[in-house]
Amino acid sequence: MPRVSVLVPTFRYAAYLDAAIHSVLEQDFTDFELIISDDASGDGSAEKMAGYVQKDSRVRSFVQPKNLGMVANWNWCLNQAQGTYIKYLFGDDYLANPQALGRLVRALEENSSAVLATGKRIWVDERGQAVFTPDGMPREGMQSGAEAIAICMRADRNLIGEPSAILFRASAGARGYDSTFRQLVDLEMWYHLLQSGDLVTVPETVLAFRVHSRQQTQVNSQSRIASVETLRLVSRYHSFFRGAFPGQGFFSAYARRVTRVIYYARKQQPRPAEAEFAEAELIRKIGRGTFWRCLWLHRLTKPFENLSRKFKRSG
Repeated sequence: MPRVSVLVPTFRYAAYLDAAIHSVLEQDFTDFELIISDDASGDGSAEKMAGYVQKDSRVRSFVQPKNLGMVANWNWCLNQAQGTYIKYLFGDDYLANPQALGRLVRALEENSSAVLATGKRIWVDERGQAVFTPDGMPREGMQSGAEAIAICMRADRNLIGEPSAILFRASAGARGYDSTFRQLVDLEMWYHLLQSGDLVTVPETVLAFRVHSRQQTQVNSQSRIASVETLRLVSRYHSFFRGAFPGQGFFSAYARRVTRVIYYARKQQPRPAEAEFAEAELIRKIGRGTFWRCLWLHRLTKPFENLSRKFKRSG
């Protein structure tokens, strides 16, 4: 049984696949299996994958007979995994250095309460040139799962990282990714994992995340579904959200943030039934009267907030 299952779901990433696979096979840590699932790309990926299977017994490749879709392909890979730890690496990304995998494994093995390990990452363009270094968790080392969730909720951002930056315990992630999410599916998974354990953040850069027009994140961003999915996340993990914004009263930070989430989710139409249910649950939790008061305050102050942001950008 390998200690790590490295899972490479790919769809029409033949141009990048060599870099992803090479970055795994060149790791100092060698106790892994490499599972590659081509989601019916038809772009030459299958032929590339077959070449690696012949050269290295740790590599297993599969070509799906029909397109599963992004999240379904992720979960299909997970169902094939035999390792103690799970490491996703998308077909267009690559590990940043030969020590990346071993460093993440060591972080989990040295911290038994941690279910998830992450590190720094860089964003690169189609040629592999660095274009951006995103913010990560504000401090390195161990922090409780509840604290990590609260930090992301207060920032309203995924500070933990993309799936390719993460290593998690297979026992904690058996549920798989929630296929009813599309844009925030990774963040929902991190919250799910962190309900049962802690987060450890290593100081090293572990991933090169490739940014290009064909990646699913870019496609999803054009559909503007993130606001609705944020609403669902706040409702599903409400106890953590409530803890992230302490205080009572009509205009508490908690009540205002819930109202703000609902306000922006209402702009996305049509909305799934899950979003309607989540909104009703959140309004019930803060009280309908409080919701309408905070909504009035938000509409009153929003023009001034927009003006302030405009001045900051121009300055």
